[in-house]
Amino acid sequence: MGNIHHIELNVSDLDISMCFWSWFLEELGYQPFQVWDKGRSWKKDEMYLVFVQTKEQFISEGYHRGRTGLNHLAFQANSRQQVDNLAEKLEEKGIEILYRDLHPFAGGEQHYAVFFEDPDRIKVEFVAP
Repeated sequence: MGNIHHIELNVSDLDISMCFWSWFLEELGYQPFQVWDKGRSWKKDEMYLVFVQTKEQFISEGYHRGRTGLNHLAFQANSRQQVDNLAEKLEEKGIEILYRDLHPFAGGEQHYAVFFEDPDRIKVEFVAP
């Protein structure tokens, strides 16, 4: 009891976001779960992530992790090798690794992770145990 049931993210362009998120979530073992005209979801075990097209009247505001609300999403890797493998895939896909000069210890000397952003600039962290 008390586990996260789902997280719902509004995105500025559902198709672009799905191109980004689908491969990453599949890497982590998530499976497509729900599909409707303005949204998609991906499920792993009992938890799922939902992506919904932002309504037109709210798109101009944009997202910034420095504002009140979500700062970033952090996913648990199985190993440092899995973090390294994902970092390579990010580079192959042309996705910028954040804090490149400190990678893979941008979170501190004992924190092995890769940081990157989705198309709406939501920061994503993939961290080794």
